[in-house]
Amino acid sequence: MTTDSVQLAKENKNNPHFTAQDATREGEALIARSAIALVGSINPQGFPCIKAMLKMETEGIKSAWFSTNTSSKRVAQFLSNPKASVYFVDEQNFKGLLLVGEMQVLQDKKSKKRLWREGFEVYYPQGVSDPDYTVLCFTAKTANYYHGLQNITFDV
Repeated sequence: MTTDSVQLAKENKNNPHFTAQDATREGEALIARSAIALVGSINPQGFPCIKAMLKMETEGIKSAWFSTNTSSKRVAQFLSNPKASVYFVDEQNFKGLLLVGEMQVLQDKKSKKRLWREGFEVYYPQGVSDPDYTVLCFTAKTANYYHGLQNITFDV
């Protein structure tokens, strides 16, 4: 833990004034600094599976967008069970934001164009209309923000 994190932990340990609004603001800043998100899905046996994925776009803490292969295990899992979690972490400052909600699997042209980036053709040779290119859109229902021994759960 950094010296600043230890000090903040001491200050916030019993701080009842840290609100969901504070956690939302801190969570949005954490998301903005994060290139990677840990995405959780449920496998056919009912066990959680976590995968690091590139964060493509976000809308506050409410929505996060990802892209992946249509043929992936993850897409099959979300089609079977849309319950999902997305976790953003700042490992140096011991901050984390857990979002719990549902993941949509999108194949529409508008969503695919939205997330298409130069260089994707290496993975999807047919371009934005490649049948193995899929967009995932996560919508949060609840959030849990952690920092400095402060842990707050709230509705999104």
